[in-house]
Amino acid sequence: MSKKVQAIYLWWHKPVIDRELLQSLPKLKVIANSGVGMDHLDLKLVASFGVKMANAPHAVSSSTADTGMALLLASARRLVEGHHIAISSGMEYSEDDFLGVEVTGATLGIIGMGRIGYKIALRAKAFEMKILYHNRTRRKEQEEQDVGATYCKNIDNLLQQADFVMVVVSLTPQTHKLIGKREMELMKPTATLINISRGAVIDQAALVTALQSGTIRAAALDVTYPEPLPRDHTLLKLKNVIITPHLGIKTDKATYMITEEAVENILAALNGLPMPSEVLPS
Repeated sequence: MSKKVQAIYLWWHKPVIDRELLQSLPKLKVIANSGVGMDHLDLKLVASFGVKMANAPHAVSSSTADTGMALLLASARRLVEGHHIAISSGMEYSEDDFLGVEVTGATLGIIGMGRIGYKIALRAKAFEMKILYHNRTRRKEQEEQDVGATYCKNIDNLLQQADFVMVVVSLTPQTHKLIGKREMELMKPTATLINISRGAVIDQAALVTALQSGTIRAAALDVTYPEPLPRDHTLLKLKNVIITPHLGIKTDKATYMITEEAVENILAALNGLPMPSEVLPS
């Protein structure tokens, strides 16, 4: 079959695309990815074989934004801790000092205001949150006004002001460990760090220290490195952390839409037409 394969649809980074596989598929024309992040692919290597690439940014943006807001709310109101208290055998009443933090009126800092980041801002506006954002390029003034967002050219300004910091960037050499010890020390001790991008965007060792020392209040992570974490990892033992198993795009509707978007890109490439979601090597 290797002489006939013209397209690959990647689901959850499988199959692994390496030089050996590319050399074995002489008629391969396109690789379509089931998601936005392309950090698991060597884009330059793939392009050197004349193979086009596409992702699925339209299909995943709403479900990922929903996941970000779910993590924010769950962490703020300590829902996971509350659940375990409610089902515990010795439960008689909830302690008076079991308190969360208010979301309404709080300041949300969004790092990465692409398609997903903007949809998070739309959701946060409904919670009457003050929205700050940091991005490589500033959004249009009308787009900022529509969600009530304020641009922070300097990421430090955002970190110092935000009650919730949500990371929504792609993993690149420039964003690897973007949030480290220095950045967490800039955050409020009452702040929560939320990551729905890639685990390696945050320095996990620094995060553990920040959570244990009270440098920041809490963290909510849909992504880690590696995934899953080793079962003895310190992050799994801290009460002020919520970790979910990369649920960002895992809904029935999103899965269907991702496949539709991939098929659309594949058919376009095979018919010599422009691909709606083509990704070029940087």
